[in-house]
Amino acid sequence: MTKTGIPYDAYVRTDILHSLQRPLSDAPGEMSFLMITQIMELYFKLIAYELRSAQESLRADRVPDAVGALRRTALHLEGLNASWLGLRWMTPADFNRFRELLGEASGLQSSMYRLVEFRLGLKNEALLRPFRHRPQGDGLQRAFAEPSVWDDAVALLARRGHDLPDKVLDRDFDAEYEPHDAVERAWVEVYRDDSSDLRALGEALAEVSERFGDWRYQHVAAVRRAMGAKPGTGGSNGLGWLERSMARVVFPELWSARTHM
Repeated sequence: MTKTGIPYDAYVRTDILHSLQRPLSDAPGEMSFLMITQIMELYFKLIAYELRSAQESLRADRVPDAVGALRRTALHLEGLNASWLGLRWMTPADFNRFRELLGEASGLQSSMYRLVEFRLGLKNEALLRPFRHRPQGDGLQRAFAEPSVWDDAVALLARRGHDLPDKVLDRDFDAEYEPHDAVERAWVEVYRDDSSDLRALGEALAEVSERFGDWRYQHVAAVRRAMGAKPGTGGSNGLGWLERSMARVVFPELWSARTHM
């Protein structure tokens, strides 16, 4: 033990961590909901960190380092997805016991989750509106305007000699990404070489995409279980919005290219 307390507590900051759970009711489900939401927020931060690390490695042509960061991202997404298990028991009656206390609070207002989406290439200017004139707004705006992980991977393909048009490489990165046949053909060529480090990159990206897809499915399932098609907190249309968001594919040509392999 040190003069300031137990070393573990000092390093992990358990005093702060365990002071953050402040339920507003005595409903049994609120502590689960609050703490699991906080756990998810920590995972968002970890995932955003790893995605940024992957981008830095891609830009420096350090493909093995990028693959490592992406594989860690996929594992963190597995942990994030497992968090939903702690809410699987919750029925509409359980949720309704404290739901009104959330007021206008909504998961759609999570700036760290938006950062994850932007780094994955899921961009929609409307998603920035809640954060304007907020402390998180500047960082989100920068991420929105920067290349995504997918943009950096495509740029790497071009540097490795794949013929990609300027409209893909020099596009406005704050616009929604539009799939291109040339990118699809490049990935088909990559997968023809079993020993290519780019093939390993493709598989790591695919794993991230799949695990993120699992996250969105689990989110829809949890909302459907706890509140059905009721309007969401914060004014969203809840289940309908989440179901539509699932149609936005992460790393699209990586999947469409498989049809031609």
